[in-house]
Amino acid sequence: MAPAVTALRYRREARVLEVEFADGARFDLPAELLRVESPSAEVQGHGPGQKVIVAGRREVGILRIEPVGHYAVRIAFDDLHDSGIYTWAWLRRLGEEQAQAWADYEAALALKGLSRDPRKSR
Repeated sequence: MAPAVTALRYRREARVLEVEFADGARFDLPAELLRVESPSAEVQGHGPGQKVIVAGRREVGILRIEPVGHYAVRIAFDDLHDSGIYTWAWLRRLGEEQAQAWADYEAALALKGLSRDPRKSR
């Protein structure tokens, strides 16, 4: 079980969520990474091997962060995704494994011929 989160600060300009834990650990989590790694069933699926690769979210931002009890937050993104419940353990794991999560995400995008950049409207 991850230590409790003691501070959450969203830096809107940088699109980064600062997360601090009771044990002193601190992570800067980009909104894009939080969005594409959302713990929602919409992204993670309902079982192994069902994860959806979410492309085009380089510029995604956070609209709201709402507490869920004393163990998590719900994050509402400006692409209207808001169904993920981010537990303290999920945020901790993502912070600790951020480099690998980025590498895996970029590899999955490349494999599918997708991009982090949003599609341009015609």
